[in-house]
Amino acid sequence: MERYCGKFASHGLCSGARSSIMKRDPIYGVMAEFDSAQALLDAARTTHQAGYKKIDAYSPFPIEGLAEEIGFRRNAVPLVVLIGGLVGGISGYLMQYWMSAVDYPLNIGGKPPHSWPAFIVITFEMTILFAGISAVLGMLALNGLPMPYHPVFNVPRFSSASKDRFFLIVFSSDTKYDPEDTLKFLHTLNPRSVSEVPS
Repeated sequence: MERYCGKFASHGLCSGARSSIMKRDPIYGVMAEFDSAQALLDAARTTHQAGYKKIDAYSPFPIEGLAEEIGFRRNAVPLVVLIGGLVGGISGYLMQYWMSAVDYPLNIGGKPPHSWPAFIVITFEMTILFAGISAVLGMLALNGLPMPYHPVFNVPRFSSASKDRFFLIVFSSDTKYDPEDTLKFLHTLNPRSVSEVPS
């Protein structure tokens, strides 16, 4: 024990102090609480303009323009839906072509086995089906859902996010994040409270 304390004596630490530092939970980010949607909107704009890029906001209802203020301008769901629709349409068409012209061709009233006008209905339906399924699954995946656990629930006051409070978080993974500077910056936005969010 003496040797352990002596090793950290120059830093003013012994085993008890060092173990308490080692056991400290990593920080997920710093979160500020606001009383109104406008205050959250202004804070998000100021935070993004200050150079913080990895931020998020939580509110009890949708706020117009908030996504743009936190820098969220790209949405990949339309691309996922397009790809799903194309896969569905091509699959539906090829399935009918295989059955009618390759696997089990039949002469029905002199109609050619590859009669593409007859394939349009099923092709259309498969396009819609795959696009709809892709939209749901793509939305869930891109939103990280289902999410049984999220670090923001470690902050007791966050329970008001579904009632009448508004929250802005700066993630610790942001390149500009600094525990002290970020905490001071969020205090300049006149929040109701500021809390560290443990992981």
